[in-house]
Amino acid sequence: MADIDGTKQEKKEKEYFTHVPQEAPGFFLKGSHQYDWGMKNRLSKVFNPKNGRTIMLAFDHGYFQGPTTGLERVDQTILPLEPYCDCLMLTRGIQRSVIPASTQKAIALRASGGTSMVSPMEEWEGEVGEGESKRAVKLQRPGFEPLSNESLACSIEEAIRLNASVLAVQVFIGSAYERQSLKNLTDLVDHANRYGIAVMGVVAVGRAMARNAQYFRLATRIMAELGAHIVKCYHTDEDFETITSCCPVPIVIAGGKKRPELDALKMAYDACEQGASGVDMGRNIFQSDAPIAMMKAVRGVVHEGLKPNEAYQLYQDLKAAQAL
Repeated sequence: MADIDGTKQEKKEKEYFTHVPQEAPGFFLKGSHQYDWGMKNRLSKVFNPKNGRTIMLAFDHGYFQGPTTGLERVDQTILPLEPYCDCLMLTRGIQRSVIPASTQKAIALRASGGTSMVSPMEEWEGEVGEGESKRAVKLQRPGFEPLSNESLACSIEEAIRLNASVLAVQVFIGSAYERQSLKNLTDLVDHANRYGIAVMGVVAVGRAMARNAQYFRLATRIMAELGAHIVKCYHTDEDFETITSCCPVPIVIAGGKKRPELDALKMAYDACEQGASGVDMGRNIFQSDAPIAMMKAVRGVVHEGLKPNEAYQLYQDLKAAQAL
């Protein structure tokens, strides 16, 4: 029978806690207090509520590079790493074909695309040889401008079907297609806000662009101003704290090209100490000699506060144990 107020006995048995004000706690993540409940819930699956940091495992490279080194068989190279990250950054094709639907990891879904490495080539001057034999030569490489001509490649309905917590869109500040990529961002933010899904703006840097703090302050702030809920950019050797300080939403750093393990761990440590909310690493993990060991070492830095040398020692120990 339905509970009906009215009798003295019922009033005695109920406890309304009239003497205890209801708390209205703020949300733990930078710049996220005013978001809807659903978006906050999704973000709390991406970022650890205890420290506000995340380890995203990025393996969406195939959307324009194809089967790049380390991603020839995602089922063999990436699935063993899944338990140790917080969020999987991937394409919808890989999610459907490889990732078990039983995963409890948050999904950051690549939502832009439309170009490939088989783009018109551009000439550039480089050097070959060493020492006295070094000489200048003209080389060719895929042009940045064609690569920057992306469009949205995933609908909001598709993102909902795939239970995405985050949608990632590449933004090319300073390129010929800057306006188009910013429109991709704003269109995606408009759609995603309706359904409580976060959007991550990814700073793309062409070869001719300086990867310095001035550029990243500009790019990250523009994306945040236009509604991005998360921004992904590269770490800089100088003044990185000014980038995170003037960006009102969380910044996660890209791992970038493969570097020695200790260098990658130091980069992750420095970034977090300078205000980053975590890392979105790919090649520095899945191209490592011991990917699981590297994944655990990165986790030690981001979530457990290990110093770079401590994390590197952990990596070495785990790598040695794996070889036995």
